[in-house]
Amino acid sequence: MTAPDRARLRHDWIHARLGDAIESVEPASADASFRSYWRVHLADGGTRIVMDAPPDKEDVAPWLDIAGRLRRAGVHAPQVHAADTSAGFLLLEDLGTRTYLPALDDHSVDALYGAALDTLLQMQARADTGGLPDYDEARLVAEMELLPEWFLRRHLGVVPECEEWDTIESAFRMLVDSARSQPRTFVHRDYHSRNLLVLDQGGPGVIDFQDAVLGPVTYDLVSLLRDCYIAWPIDRVDAWVEGYRRRLVEAGLSDADARRFRRWFDLMGLQRHIKVLGIFCRLWYRDGKASYLGDLPLVWRYTDEVMALYPEFEGLRTLLQRWIGGRDLRIPRGRDDTSTATP
Repeated sequence: MTAPDRARLRHDWIHARLGDAIESVEPASADASFRSYWRVHLADGGTRIVMDAPPDKEDVAPWLDIAGRLRRAGVHAPQVHAADTSAGFLLLEDLGTRTYLPALDDHSVDALYGAALDTLLQMQARADTGGLPDYDEARLVAEMELLPEWFLRRHLGVVPECEEWDTIESAFRMLVDSARSQPRTFVHRDYHSRNLLVLDQGGPGVIDFQDAVLGPVTYDLVSLLRDCYIAWPIDRVDAWVEGYRRRLVEAGLSDADARRFRRWFDLMGLQRHIKVLGIFCRLWYRDGKASYLGDLPLVWRYTDEVMALYPEFEGLRTLLQRWIGGRDLRIPRGRDDTSTATP
């Protein structure tokens, strides 16, 4: 289906459900997938969000499933007003435009993260995990394999030699073993400042949860506290991690001591950031979404800092440091910093 055809279908679907109540429709946002979002302004001053998920590229059924699980757990996921799974349209509660990211600063972060950690505990303690996909070894490894394909080969122009592959695969094995040794809970998989919304009461609003799985207890915690879009001083992160560890113990979701939990947290973050280095490059080289390249330096900083803490990752750290060298990771391979060409 062409873009004009899809736009006409979306227009007709919205008007069939809201009709004369519509005052205007405008783009709300797009994400890293094929979904797009549209804000419908109503004559009474209210608003709704329409998710447009082309059914040949996206399935809205997982979104609907996870939204229901979260709402039943007391988490503020958007309420669904209408759904057409065959056409790929959802009419949703509008949680507003105030994502955490621009609202975060040294003065607001403790309150905002406090609310986010409360909601995370709700998800982990109360959300139904029955039938969720398992964050198993195959999934963890497949994610990390995005690094050699998209970050190394496509972005840096590097193809590892056989002995270098041994170093990479050994590091991946340690990360999988650490992840699989953790207690398993509900995992949002993208629990960070761009997917949390500041609400007038309660909160936060939680979005982009359709890829939820049953997996390691530290995954969402590290997504939040080592956010790919904003960084915090290590002493603050240390305090948040230890405070949350104690809450997990009190809730019966973990019995790990501080040292063991911190290793879980660090290595889970390393697995995630290895994956993200690949994903952010894929979003440019495959999908033409350049903005994510600007976030590569922070993701690499997290990756490098954690490897420096654990001697068993020194081999991988040495390889990556050599391959990156002094390169500005924000610049696409083969382009100078003034290039605006598309891939």
